[in-house]
Amino acid sequence: MRETKKLLRKEIREKINGFPAEYIEESDAAIAERVCALSEFIQAKTVFTFYSIGREPDTHRIIQRALEMGKTVTLPVCFKGGIMEARAIKDVGELRESQMMGLMEPLDSTHVVPPEELDFIVVPALAYDKTGYRVGYGGGYYDRFLSRTRAYTVGITREKLMMDSVPREDHDIPVNCIVTEKKARLLGEPR
Repeated sequence: MRETKKLLRKEIREKINGFPAEYIEESDAAIAERVCALSEFIQAKTVFTFYSIGREPDTHRIIQRALEMGKTVTLPVCFKGGIMEARAIKDVGELRESQMMGLMEPLDSTHVVPPEELDFIVVPALAYDKTGYRVGYGGGYYDRFLSRTRAYTVGITREKLMMDSVPREDHDIPVNCIVTEKKARLLGEPR
């Protein structure tokens, strides 16, 4: 299974790298707009999302909108052993590049928010299938974290990366909704 997922990740990354810049820009704007229009997002008091880099679907607009709406915005800090925590920021000036993975993460001085206090989570992935399962980046951080929360979960991906099915294991946790530039697919009730 591990080798299958590794090959699939490589295949998806190659596909992503081949997307024209115009498609990336257009889909980024539409994905952010759709996420921010979800009633679960509008009603959420506490949002957990990642700070996108490279050709990942852009979350910067989602973060900005949530801050403008007065929501508590949290982002991940990752530790060895697949451990991740949510830390609240008041603006993106409270982010720094992580030493562990090269991602942007909240400063040590930011407040830790327990997973059970989160209302809405944006889950990163290389691709999703139609049932809400994902091809992640391989660290297992999100599956461990999601098992500890009842928040409404939303996967964001580009329509061209939607798959019929992806390899899955017993510990994999599907999202409640998948948002692409074309539509929001509601898949299930919050856990």
